[in-house]
Amino acid sequence: MSATDDLVANNAVFAESFAKDASRKPAPKVAVLACMDARLDPVQVLGLREGDAHVIRNAGGVATEDAIRSLVISQRLLGTEEIVLIHHTDCAMTTFRDEEVRAAIEHDTGARLPFELEAFRDVEEDLRESMATIMANPFIPCTDHVRGFVYDVDTGRLREVS
Repeated sequence: MSATDDLVANNAVFAESFAKDASRKPAPKVAVLACMDARLDPVQVLGLREGDAHVIRNAGGVATEDAIRSLVISQRLLGTEEIVLIHHTDCAMTTFRDEEVRAAIEHDTGARLPFELEAFRDVEEDLRESMATIMANPFIPCTDHVRGFVYDVDTGRLREVS
């Protein structure tokens, strides 16, 4: 069996006791943008329950065009008013440069990536940049409550970055 087969089997167990009671509109009116790193589970880290937040994840937790698209929908159509960003220590996004990886992919495939990888050197600096990108976006109406945190993968603690 593959890892995906195991996950499908896990879903069968989950579905046996599934009780649909969550709304598509988070009651706390919160959206979370976090890194996709497997060591960071925003649901556990923040003590969320089903229906508590929209959780958007990507490599680095960066405010990319697609993350912004999701935040616009979250706020404008689904009523969220607060945004929590979570980056983390020991992030793989600090270990490479976009151009090096882009060149390697072009060498392997013969085609250029049509998007940036958004690598960064400093987790806090990138977190501040993502927060600024969100707060400056005219399509996101609620920017008074945008807060950023760095999750420490060694201690499990969040540290706020302003």
